[in-house]
This record gives sequence, structure tokens and C-alpha cells, in this order.
Amino acid sequence: MLKPFLILQLRPETEAADDEYAAILRKGGMTADQTQRIRLDQTDLPANLQLKELAGVIVGGGPGCVSDAPHDKTPVEARIEAQVLALMPQITAIDFPFLGCCYGIGILGKHLNGDISKAAFAEPVGTSDCEVTPQGADDPLLNGVPERFTAFVGHKEAMQSLPDDCTHLVSSPTCPFQMVRYKKNVYATQFHPEADAAGFETRINIYKHRGYFPPETASDLIAMCRAADVRAPELILRNFVQRYG
Repeated sequence: MLKPFLILQLRPETEAADDEYAAILRKGGMTADQTQRIRLDQTDLPANLQLKELAGVIVGGGPGCVSDAPHDKTPVEARIEAQVLALMPQITAIDFPFLGCCYGIGILGKHLNGDISKAAFAEPVGTSDCEVTPQGADDPLLNGVPERFTAFVGHKEAMQSLPDDCTHLVSSPTCPFQMVRYKKNVYATQFHPEADAAGFETRINIYKHRGYFPPETASDLIAMCRAADVRAPELILRNFVQRYG
């Protein structure tokens, strides 16, 4: 791997951010020195950032929603959103390798003037039964991923319709747009390809008062996540790193 992957993190909670970063490294088959990590809650994107010096960009999840009204966003959430959106014109203009996880599908959809809202398709914290579409079956990032698989989810907003020039790769009964591709190299998932049961347990404990689920159900959710067989989504992250690294 000659160029690093830029890992953009949006979580203001250090424990959650560190756990997510470790999971991205582990599931992507990378070491820290093969990445450039930026926590956008702490710092802005470098003014001299050059995509040509990177192998690709991976955006993690976060507690914010792009569809929230400006007055409902914290200053940190608003700044993070603005930073990621500012990078998207460069990425889509040159079809640069990009993988947006959960929050990333909202960012991509908003940038493409798509319909991202809370009107329908929100999913509670837990698992979703996903299915690869016929178009997805031919996509290199889904190489080795079974036609049906389980993924960890937890989101209040969702992509309501497919934006122009996007390909629908993965669906589920509860949220139709679980994975999409723009042009050839710009990807986004609604689910978390990096997440495993231990990581989701950490997030459940951190976010149990953020409106994703009744706090008193946290123990039951943790037990459900521990019992779930969620292994296929990590192949997407590994395929992304291998394809573009």
C-alpha cells in the first residue's frame, strides 16, 4: 500500500471514535501507518489536502443527521457535516474511491441533492436482513458477500429514493437503500461494515440517551447483538481496501 487511506471520523465521544477506528483497521486489514486519521470533531480538514496523495477516503458513522434542521444540530455536528460535504464535490467530480458508512450515505445523498429524511426507513439499533441486488452481484466490493446477509444498523434518517447516476447494490425489507454506488468508485452503506458485536455494545452504552432506543432496553439490545451472526459486511470494507490500496 503506497498511499494512505484517509479515515474521517465524526464521533465526538473518544471511546466510540477509538473503537470505530480500531475496527476499521482490523476489518480492513490495515495498520495505523497505512492510514491518515482525522477526527472532525477536533480538527478541520487540512487546507492543502490532495486526493491524489491518498488511496481512498473512508467516512465513519456518527450521531448527527444531515436531514435535521440547522437549529437542531449541535455546533460540532454542523461543523462536521460542513467539512465532509465540502470534500464531496472533489470526490464525485473525479470519481475518487470513497466509502461512507451509515452517516456517509446521508452525506452522499445530500451532496447529490437526493431525498434524505426521516419520512421512512429508519431502523432501530440492531440487525437488518440485507440482500444483494442483481446489480450488486456484479460489483467488486461485494465479491464473496453472500446474496443474503445480516448487518448491524441503527439510524433515524434514510435515503428515500435513489439519486441520479447511482446504482442500487444492497436492499433490506426495512430500508431499501442499504448500499449504493455513484459512478464507479463512490460507495455508501446504511449499515456498518466495520461493526461487530463488541463494537456495537460499546456504541449502545454510549448512545443510549441519544434517542435511538429506550435506554431501559440497552441490556436486551446488547444480548441480541452478541447472539447475531454478523460477519459478511466486513468483506465490503476489506474489498474496498484491497481494490484501491
